[in-house]
Amino acid sequence: MRGLRPAALVGALILVIAGCTEDKAAPQAVAAVVWTKVELPAEPVVLTAHGEQLLIGLRDRSAKVAPRLLLQQADGSRQEIKVHANSPYAFEATWHSIASDGQRLLALGGAPGGAHANTRWTVWTGSANALTEYPQEFNTFGGQTAGALYAAIITPTGQALAGSWGSAQTGLDGAIWLPRGTDQWVRQPSAKTPLESTPSLMLSPNFATAAGNGILLVGSQVRLAPNVVQQETAVWRSTDVNQGWSRIELPDLGARSQGNSATCRSATACTIAGFVENKLALWQVDGTQGKRLRNVPAIAVSDKDELPPPVEDNGQLYQVVAEGNKVKVVSGTDGNWTVRESTGPEGVVKDAKLVGKTLYLVAGPTDQPATLWKTTLS
Repeated sequence: MRGLRPAALVGALILVIAGCTEDKAAPQAVAAVVWTKVELPAEPVVLTAHGEQLLIGLRDRSAKVAPRLLLQQADGSRQEIKVHANSPYAFEATWHSIASDGQRLLALGGAPGGAHANTRWTVWTGSANALTEYPQEFNTFGGQTAGALYAAIITPTGQALAGSWGSAQTGLDGAIWLPRGTDQWVRQPSAKTPLESTPSLMLSPNFATAAGNGILLVGSQVRLAPNVVQQETAVWRSTDVNQGWSRIELPDLGARSQGNSATCRSATACTIAGFVENKLALWQVDGTQGKRLRNVPAIAVSDKDELPPPVEDNGQLYQVVAEGNKVKVVSGTDGNWTVRESTGPEGVVKDAKLVGKTLYLVAGPTDQPATLWKTTLS
């Protein structure tokens, strides 16, 4: 800068400093996801997507009527599926899970009842023409050793219900119920399978989805070695509806972790959403190998939070999550992620499904009915 006058020298230095500052500036904020409210005749509680169809499970809080179910086609047109309730608790039930393969429907409902307000489970089967509840004997899902149910599943080779049941050894086992005929459900033995808890390993699956002809379960397991109690994410998979169970070990589980939900694009390729040390975590399973995806944004998630299954579109993963009542959309691929705020929904995120390029979301404050929202993925 020789030969410059003092004023010119000062100006040059300002330009240099400004250039350095501009190079180090943070990237511009990413635009928020704009959601559009979808008007419905009652409160949405569960979503199920199959191809271009969207099933919307509804809850009517105004009266004790059977839960309602809408089928939405690709063009946006809707029809209400006839729902036939046949037991007292069916008229009070809220949908917990609905499965569809485009022809068959299988649904799981629940309502609190009895002196201890334990959930009374109801099972419904049918098609887009009608869905009928078939009452079960009390001990099918209830009794002193009863656990919980959390998923209805349809695969190309059969249907199933997934839940938990008192273990012969310790705690609860993972449990699968299979149909017998058209109106009965029978719990299958878990003893001497990977779904059985032991004195050194207590299992707690809490979510299930179809994986090809089989089932994928996710949740956690607690190692009960001497003087050590460690909760870690666990994954189980069957090769058929209830055959060939195995446990898949995941890496990078931290001091405490859990799988909350999952989605599978094939029999062996699945993505699991959960948390590690109360921060959002994503894993991918391919065959018998699992890996934790890198650099996932450190959004607060705990075992009390609902975390919808991740969705995939054209190689991009999308995970909807709520943090401090703010709905956020995490998108990207392994090691490269974007976090976007939301315009519209707030509160607890309850479910999310992708149909074509439209992402549907059920969300709302904990003390108010939930709302259905939609946005188009770019």
